[in-house]
Formats: sequence, structure tokens, C-alpha cells
Amino acid sequence: MLAVVAAIVFGIAFLFDLLDVGLGIGTTALIALGLCLLALHQAGIGTASAWRGGWRSRARR
Repeated sequence: MLAVVAAIVFGIAFLFDLLDVGLGIGTTALIALGLCLLALHQAGIGTASAWRGGWRSRARR
């Protein structure tokens, strides 16, 4: 889920840079936010598969 949000943030940053839009937050800040979201995704935070795996193993017992 966080990877999808990161992709959306990267897309917004790309559009802001392409259209030269300034809303008080720079494209560098959006890119940093996207990288943080990707790092959290790689760490396993926000992934539903870890929770579902734990739920399935408890249901089998």
C-alpha cells in the first residue's frame, strides 16, 4: 500500500516540476516523502501480507 502511495507522490512531484507549480512545498520535499514511503514499504510497514499471514496461521490452529 505504501508503494502505491509513493508512486502517487512521485507522480505529483513530476507533474509539479513539469508544470512549474509552486504550492509552498518543493518537488525535493515530495521526492523525499516518496523515498520515505518506499523505505517504509521495504521495511514491511504497511504491507497487508504480513498481517494476513499471521491471521491465516492463527485460524488453522
